Parts: sequence; C-alpha cells; structure tokens
Amino acid sequence: MSNSFFQFKQFTVQQEHCAMKVTTDACLFGAWCASVVYSQLSIVNRLLDIGTGTGLLSLMIAQKNTDIKIDAVEIDEHAAMQAASNFQSSPWNERLQVHQTSIQQFNKKKQPYDFIISNPPFFHNDLKSDHAKRNIALHSEALSLEELLHSIKINLTNDGKFAVLLPYHRSAYFEELAEAEKFYIEEKIVVKQTPHHPYFRTMLLFSKHPATSTEKEIIIKNELNDYSTEFKELLKDYYLYL
Repeated sequence: MSNSFFQFKQFTVQQEHCAMKVTTDACLFGAWCASVVYSQLSIVNRLLDIGTGTGLLSLMIAQKNTDIKIDAVEIDEHAAMQAASNFQSSPWNERLQVHQTSIQQFNKKKQPYDFIISNPPFFHNDLKSDHAKRNIALHSEALSLEELLHSIKINLTNDGKFAVLLPYHRSAYFEELAEAEKFYIEEKIVVKQTPHHPYFRTMLLFSKHPATSTEKEIIIKNELNDYSTEFKELLKDYYLYL
C-alpha cells in the first residue's frame, strides 16, 4: 500500500484521495520544469498545470519560483480537493489555485499562460484496471494527446512554452502531433531507471518558434543503486535525504 503522504523538504503531499500517487519520474519532471521556468523568469508570470493530481508539480515549481502564479486544473473531484488542501498547507498558498474541471472547459476567452506543464493520461488502449479513477488518471479517455495539444495551443501565449512527461513509447507520436500544430522541440530528455533498463519516460519542452533543439538522457540510479549525479542535482532542494 502506498503511503498516505510524501514529505519533501519544504512541503508535504497528502495523496490518500488521489488515484495516482507521487512517483519518482513525476518528481524528476517537476524538478526539471521548475529549473526550466527559473531560467526564464523574465517572461514567465502565469503558469498552468494540466491534470495536477496531488498538486505535486505546481508545488515544486512554486518552491523554486517565488513570484509565479499557478492555476492547476484537475477533472477528478477528490483529487482536486486533495490538491487544494496540499496547496493551502504549503508556504505558497496565495499563488496556487485549483480548478475542478476538464481542461477542455477551462479558461474560455481568458488570459493565456506563459508556461504550461502536464503529466497527462498515459496509456492509450493499454490494459485498463478495474479502478475507474485510476483509469482516468492513467488512460486517455478524458484527455487524448490531441485534445491536450489543442488545449495547450489555445491557453499558451505566443512566446510561451510548454513541457510534458510521457511514456517513452508514446513520445514519437506526440512529437509528430506537436509538429503538425506548429510547435517546436527545444529540449528532449529520455529517462532510464538504471543503466541496464530501457528508456521508460521522455520529458519534452516545446515553444511556438523554431529553436535549436537539444537531447540528452538522465539515469535515475547508477550501477551502485544510488541516485545519479544528474538526479541528485535536480532533486536536492526537494528530497529530504539528498
């Protein structure tokens, strides 16, 4: 059974009411996004988190970026309530807001965002569990990759950027969809659990303007089963024992 909470250095994520719990790859993605946003603070004032779940990604970004206001969208009522509680208990509650709705219904004709993040539903047409909420969180019935891109397009400023975390085997398809929508890859990071495992996640950064693209890999644990240098560097401000 998963723990009912996950303790970080500056905040706590309660997760008993969320189908999807805190995972190592989500923590890695949150830390990476926080770092990317920090490098572009001059243009990022408002951020949108699509499918926030526990609120983990928003909390990690709020910790590192002290002036950004974050709207977090979550379709599941219980997860949205959990995220709102986690936000309220954090030191940054005045800059974090949860909206319990689908992204398709959110922010109609309102101000767009400078940066958008999403750890979207993963497993299109893969075997489904008997747990309805977990199916929504893991699968793409409630939000397909095509719908995600459309939602990003209408909610992103012209100079804005967005980042997504995907299963490695879905990333090439998403890149094709993004290219068709005139988005351009700025950074691509493929992720392994260990040097002996295959790639299992991809972190992607896109913008609306052509840019030089970079690609690299991150291995979470090294040959000695210790967190790698790259992982430690990203997570050292968040994990208790780094």
